Amino acid sequence: MRKSRASMIEETRAKLVAAARDAFGRQGYAQASMDELTASAGLTRGALYHHFGGKQGLLAAVVAQMDAEMDARLEQELAAHADPWEGFLAYCRAYLAMAQEAEIRRIVLQDARAVLTGTDQGEQHRACIAFVAGYLQRLMDSGVIVRASAQALSRLLNGCLVESAFWIAEEGAPAERLQQALQALELTLQGWRVPGA
Repeated sequence: MRKSRASMIEETRAKLVAAARDAFGRQGYAQASMDELTASAGLTRGALYHHFGGKQGLLAAVVAQMDAEMDARLEQELAAHADPWEGFLAYCRAYLAMAQEAEIRRIVLQDARAVLTGTDQGEQHRACIAFVAGYLQRLMDSGVIVRASAQALSRLLNGCLVESAFWIAEEGAPAERLQQALQALELTLQGWRVPGA
């Protein structure tokens, strides 16, 4: 049975993303050769340009895939805790801990930050803000945290977590930065709890 055009396109895109993810993770974006990358996928450079417009578009696709995987892992952290507040703390802690994972550190927190600045990663960012705002609203409605704008709290927390992750993931950063960031996170979030909740 012949493959449909749509499935062949999807297969080609998946091969390129997998090859790029491997190359970017091992060598870094700047050092990864497009000729070697496409050859390892059994494809041509023309396929890369046709499907992604170039190396930067391919990096954006790799980052989108990794972001989706990170989101799924974080949502599992929430679901693994019966207590919604403990789940939320675990969610935030897990995000910071991911900054020390080699692939995430290099591709998402180093290369993407340097290369994709100014490109539209807005949809992923907005989805993350909306998800956290919705969760915070539920915590407020349950009397767990003080009432405030869920949207404002979500944006504030997102900024804190993202900047802390960049700091943890800096080239040559000492491992203790994670513990320092986790302590700062705990101190920040203590003020959000309703006393006695």
